[in-house]
Amino acid sequence: MTEAPDAAGLPGDPGTPGILDGPVIEAAAERIAGHVLRTPTVPSPGLSALLGAPVTVKLESLQRTGSFKARGATAKLLSLGEAERAAGVVAVSGGNHGIAVAVMAAALDVKATVVMPRAAPATSVRIVEQAGASLRLTDGMAEAFSLVDRLREEGLTLVHPFDDPAVVAGQGTVGLELDEDADELTDVLVSVGGGGLISGVAAALRARRPGVRVWGVETEGAEAMSRALAAGGPVPVELSSVVSTLSAPAVSRLTYDHVAALVGEVLVVPDREAVRGSVEFAEHGKVWAEPAAGCLLPAARWVLERVGGDARIGLVVCGGNASAGDISSWVERFGLE
Repeated sequence: MTEAPDAAGLPGDPGTPGILDGPVIEAAAERIAGHVLRTPTVPSPGLSALLGAPVTVKLESLQRTGSFKARGATAKLLSLGEAERAAGVVAVSGGNHGIAVAVMAAALDVKATVVMPRAAPATSVRIVEQAGASLRLTDGMAEAFSLVDRLREEGLTLVHPFDDPAVVAGQGTVGLELDEDADELTDVLVSVGGGGLISGVAAALRARRPGVRVWGVETEGAEAMSRALAAGGPVPVELSSVVSTLSAPAVSRLTYDHVAALVGEVLVVPDREAVRGSVEFAEHGKVWAEPAAGCLLPAARWVLERVGGDARIGLVVCGGNASAGDISSWVERFGLE
C-alpha cells in the first residue's frame, strides 16, 4: 500500500491548480452524450453479502467497446480540428484503449492507427482489426510508445490513453454518473493503469461529494502510480503483471498530480487475487469483469478493514474485455480451480 498525502483523511481539493474541475467534466459529458452509454449504477446484493457491507457497482463493462475507455477516446476525437481529423489519429494500448479508439474513430469517420504490444489479448487485437483501424504490433509497451512518437512526426494526432486533459475529462464522466445515480457512498474504488480514469472520477466526485474517499487499485507488476507517489513524481517501472490493461510503463505528470491531490491511497493487489476477484464478480455479483476490475474486490476487503463496518462501497467496474479462455487460463495458472 502506498499513501498519498493525508491518506487517513481527504487529501487536497478540486481547486488545486492544474486539477480538472466539475464544469470541465460536465462539458465533456455534454460533448460525448449520444456517442457513449450511460451505464448502469446499481446495488449488488451478492457482492454486499460477500463483503459484508453495502456495495454499489458502476458497470462500465457494459459501455460501448466494453470499457470506460470509449468516453475519453470520444471526448478527444470530438475535440479535433478538421485538419487533424483528415490526417488521422494514433493510439497506443495494451487492449481497451486501442479498442475504444478504433471503434469510436470508425463511428466518427476518423482514420485511426493503433499500436499494441504482441502480448495484448487476442480478443483486443481482433476487435481493433475488425473496426478497420491500421494495427501495428510491437515487442513491448516501451517499443509501442517509441513507434507512436515516430508516427506523430508523420502528422498523426495522438489520442493518449491518459496524458490528455480532454481524455481525463471524458473518463471523469463516469464519476458524474456515479454521483447522480448512486445512493450514499463513503468509499469509491477505482482501478489504476496510467491514471486517467481515477483522475477524472476523483475530480468529479470531490467536486460533488467532497466527503467521499477515493482509493486507487493496481496489480503487482503494474505499479506505475504507487511508485510515482513514493518517488514524488512519475518514474518508469518494470512491467510483469498479467493484467495488460493496467500495464502503463509510467504515469504522466497530469495523472500523478490528480492522484496526489485527490486520492487517499493506492492499494496494490497480486495478480492471483485480481483473477480471483474476476471469478467472484461472476459468481457473486453476476458481472463479467476482467482482472483490471477484479482487483477491486480484494482491495475492498482491505478498505473495510481500515475504515470499519459503516462503510458504503462503490466499485467502478472498468471493463469486461477478457474472454472465457483468458479467465480459464489464469484460473489454472494461479491454482484457483
